[in-house]
This record gives sequence, structure tokens and C-alpha cells, in this order.
Amino acid sequence: MYHEVTDDPASSGFQRPGAFDYKHSVAAFTEHLARIAATPLRPVLVTQLDLTRPGRHLTLTFDDGGTSALTAAELLGRHGWKAHFFIVTSLIGTRTFLDAAGIRALRAAGHVIGSHSHTHPGIFRDQDPARMGEEWRVSSDTLSQITGEPCVSASVPGGDISARVLESAGAAGFRYLYTSEPWLIPRQAGACAVLGRYSVKVSTAPDTVAALVRFQGWRTALVRRRLKVWATRVAPPLYRLYIRARTTSRPDAADLSDRTRSPNR
Repeated sequence: MYHEVTDDPASSGFQRPGAFDYKHSVAAFTEHLARIAATPLRPVLVTQLDLTRPGRHLTLTFDDGGTSALTAAELLGRHGWKAHFFIVTSLIGTRTFLDAAGIRALRAAGHVIGSHSHTHPGIFRDQDPARMGEEWRVSSDTLSQITGEPCVSASVPGGDISARVLESAGAAGFRYLYTSEPWLIPRQAGACAVLGRYSVKVSTAPDTVAALVRFQGWRTALVRRRLKVWATRVAPPLYRLYIRARTTSRPDAADLSDRTRSPNR
């Protein structure tokens, strides 16, 4: 799982404390791709896989829908690779996020366009079922209007999951849902396949990326993730305060102006 690929972090994606851990420079991301290219696997699209059959596959995903998605796609294109771009639809066309034309360009290049919810709630699992359904429905409908095709994939905003979160994605009609859990084996939530991911941060070394593509280090990553999830559930009020601090930004005048524009322009 990636987010932004940019040499100007202020130009793409969320502008809040928690986001900057995921803003890779062009040089760093290029090195990651070179390490992947040196392994036997090549990135594929989940929509092309038969997940009922055993096999080892690599998929690349990009969350949020920042403007740097076009840079990431260009770098992927040099290798002939495709990826999945998950969009926060309430932010389409705002200053640091893709507009409808950018989303269509990604799709025309062969990438999968999916939902990352409509508003990206801070802790998705805290939402009631009706709110979860609305987040998925509005986002899916918006993307379908832009691309002219059904939206069949999504990723959970913030990564906080529960059985109810997984069920909500299936109920919304998605066929594929990506989490932030480093699972290697897909799971099922109704008719929806639930897939795990490793979250690649700025601090993630290229050697680590290469090892992950060779299916090394996933067990350790899962243990660390489970400890983190346990910590969030031990003291929910403290976790909510932490998320609020990490996700609070101060939009400038350009941000506020852009939010009034139509996402379908």
C-alpha cells in the first residue's frame, strides 16, 4: 500500500500530520520499483485473478487519490505495470486531489479505480452501519459516473476494521476490499474478497520492499499490526484523541475554495 509519490508534499494529498509518513519522493519510489523489478513477481490487477486458486501474486495500491497518483502511474508505466487507485470522492477536484479528468486518465491507462470512502472518516469502524453504507454508496456512485463503469473495489480508510466494516463493503456491492492488515491469504465477507496489505512508509527501506515481494517478513508485520490493533482497543478514548491529532489539518483559502467545485468537472 502506497499513498503519495511527490517531491513536493504540499502539492498532493492530505495536508495533516499523519499523512507525511506516506509521501515518498520520486527517487525513493523509483528505487522501490527497481527492487520489485529484480524479483520474479510482476504487479497484477486483482480483477484479473482467480482468488479461489492457490498462487502467489503481487498487487500495488495507492490510497486517497492525491494529484501525485498521476506521477505514480507514469513511473509504473515505464515498467508496463498497472495498479489500483482508491479515491476519497468528497475531495475530487480540490487543490491537492485528482479531478475527474485525472481519474479518467488513470482508468484509460488501464489502472483500477476504486473507493476509499466518500469523506474518509477518522475511525471507520466507529461509524454506524447506515453511515458506513452511505460512505460506500456515495463514493461508488460518484466514481461510476466518472468512469462510466461499476466500481467493484475499495480500501478501508484509516485501516481500522471490524466484522461490521467488512460486511458493509460486501453489502455495498464491492467484489474486492483491501485492508491495512498484512494478511497473505484472501478472506471472504459474503461475496466480497478481503485482501491484506503492507503499508509502505517513507521509513520503509528498499530492502524491506524487496523482501516483502519475496514473501519474507509478513509474519513479523502481522504481529506488529496485531499489537497496534490491541493497543487501539484497550483505550478507545485515547486512540480517538490520537487520530484527531494525526488527522486535523488547517485548510488554506485555496482548499476551502476548491471544496465548492463540482467533482465531475
